[in-house]
Amino acid sequence: MTLTQGALVLLSALVGGALNSVAGGGSFLTFPALLLCGVPPIQANATSTAALVPGSLASALAYRLTLRDRILVVLSLSSLVGGVLGALLLLRTPSAVFARLVPYLLLLATVLFAAGGPIGERLRARGPQASPVSLGASVPVQLAIAIYGGFFGGGIGILMLALLALLGAGDLHRMNAIKAFQAAIINGVALVTFVAAGVVHGPLALPMAIAAVVGGYGGARLARRLPVRLVRRFVILVGTAMTALFLLGQRPAGATVPRPAVSNSCRTRACQAGVPTEASAAPPESLLDRGGPARTPWLGERRGPARWECPQPGAGDEAV
Repeated sequence: MTLTQGALVLLSALVGGALNSVAGGGSFLTFPALLLCGVPPIQANATSTAALVPGSLASALAYRLTLRDRILVVLSLSSLVGGVLGALLLLRTPSAVFARLVPYLLLLATVLFAAGGPIGERLRARGPQASPVSLGASVPVQLAIAIYGGFFGGGIGILMLALLALLGAGDLHRMNAIKAFQAAIINGVALVTFVAAGVVHGPLALPMAIAAVVGGYGGARLARRLPVRLVRRFVILVGTAMTALFLLGQRPAGATVPRPAVSNSCRTRACQAGVPTEASAAPPESLLDRGGPARTPWLGERRGPARWECPQPGAGDEAV
């Protein structure tokens, strides 16, 4: 990684930490920045989570919730199990498949984040109301949210706020406190799973985490001067731009270049002339299958030198 790329990653963590302290959406910067610097998709997702978890934990601790809260306990158990399941699901997903999902995951997260503003205003205007949904019915819903959070996580905040509103969990301040606590659990157990699997980019995760904490502290001070609505618009603009960038740069799934059928002797001539044939090595299926960087389809980073073997002429082939 070059000095410029390292600076880009640290800057994304610094600004991402500031955004999370004001309005959320820090992963819209950290995750794409890691991808653009050549980090494979699954490693980029895990490293982005590692970079932003300290800020998430700090936010949860700041609310000083008590575990005697029944809603908190029930939802926390779902978050714990779902976060691990989501992280394991990500680790079992082939890198190429996850790479193709990235633009759509970014799009989903952007839409959820954009919906957060209007939903938050309605919740503030409505105030606490009686719960139309039982606590038991919320368990599978929170479990699904937590699985998505462990797998990718963009936009889980607004999903949890909507669920808490249905549960009648109290005013917006209390719902934000519960949301922050659940997000810390989901991201925390996902991070432990990623570290155990060895997919966190350690040399980047630690400086990014420090930058995110510094950015979060500065963002909290800056929040007094900037309107939250302006910050949210900036995050939505960034999310839309990142979604468009990766959608436009991604090759159509299943697109192949047709090759004419060639005989074994033709392959031999091409190989001796130094021309690659279809025998070039294929990229690894996932990060857990092989070591080394995986190819990101829209970025076309290094795959390493192409390798192929020259076939020997067999019976029936014309002489070379």
